Amino acid sequence: MEKPVALVTGANRGIGFEVVKQLAEKGYYVFLCGRDPRAAEEAAVKLRAGGLAVEPLELDVTKPESIRRALERVEELGRLDALVNNAGVLLDEGVPGLRVPVETVHATFEVNVYGALRVSQTFAPLMIRGESGNIVNVSSIMGQLAYAGPGYLAYRSSKAALNMITRVLAAELKPHGIRVNSAHPGWVRTRMGGPAAPGTPEEGAKPIVWLATLGPGGPTGGLFGPGLKPLDW
Repeated sequence: MEKPVALVTGANRGIGFEVVKQLAEKGYYVFLCGRDPRAAEEAAVKLRAGGLAVEPLELDVTKPESIRRALERVEELGRLDALVNNAGVLLDEGVPGLRVPVETVHATFEVNVYGALRVSQTFAPLMIRGESGNIVNVSSIMGQLAYAGPGYLAYRSSKAALNMITRVLAAELKPHGIRVNSAHPGWVRTRMGGPAAPGTPEEGAKPIVWLATLGPGGPTGGLFGPGLKPLDW
């Protein structure tokens, strides 16, 4: 495969879909991943109709076997240049931290934290073999410790944990030429963000795509937002 290759989880709609589109427009061959293979196929068809190199791929970040099957397909191309951990859930909106069920916290971490870690651990060896690449964890300023407030305990905690994964993997993968960063897309009009959000999916995708396409010497171990400037942890 001569084209650079990217993989985006949770990509059949919203910000993930737009990230796939923008990466493909930059010349990447992009795996559009979703836990529902039919939804992933329908999304990929829309982009392929525009001449973009997009392939649907079933990938459920909560199931190790699903991740391994996805790896087998990507390995057939012999490379992976960008991995975007976009799959995420928000399950405790409007629920005070003192009343949020622990089961809800666990379900949130299963996707937002363990899922991203599973995918990164599975695909990193392929990137290490290429001695280059970018891993982008789609995070949020809701995970900032310095500015945390009431509510969203499960979601906030999961994004704070995801940011620590970013920091640790950035340090471990830097010697292999791989950059690992967190991206804050902003408050965006998606199913999760709701209709009142001021940003568009196109705008939310920009910092993610920027981090996914960094070259040697680019930043690693940081949190970046819509202005492409580093944010406080």
